[in-house]
Amino acid sequence: MTLSHPVDTHVGSRLRQRRALLGMSQTDLGKAVGLTFQQVQKYERGFNRISSSRLFEFSKVLDVPVAHFFEGMDGAALGGTKRKPGRPRTADKPADGDLNTKRETLELVRAYYKIRSKSLRTKTRELIEALAKE
Repeated sequence: MTLSHPVDTHVGSRLRQRRALLGMSQTDLGKAVGLTFQQVQKYERGFNRISSSRLFEFSKVLDVPVAHFFEGMDGAALGGTKRKPGRPRTADKPADGDLNTKRETLELVRAYYKIRSKSLRTKTRELIEALAKE
């Protein structure tokens, strides 16, 4: 049984998060870098390690610096411990509880930025902040 390295899992999770935030499918991302959606899926789940050149391609397509994929890495990943691949982490149930990777958060952010009026976006944000205080 092969083990998935925590760094590969984290980088894949950040790849999935950014792709989803942009509203891009695995197929679209794969086509942009010359891969199948299945390969993108394996990268996102951490089952396959992403080479530095491929990570650079992803960063260009997703319009983020390469360092984006390593942000927020936890102690297990930094310590280099390996874990057995189990059920893949989904956007609805991130293993680390990161709100930024939940599907609901990503959908909310996408909808928020579709509001063209900056003043209306500000009012919407203020409303949500007021509701959160309740």
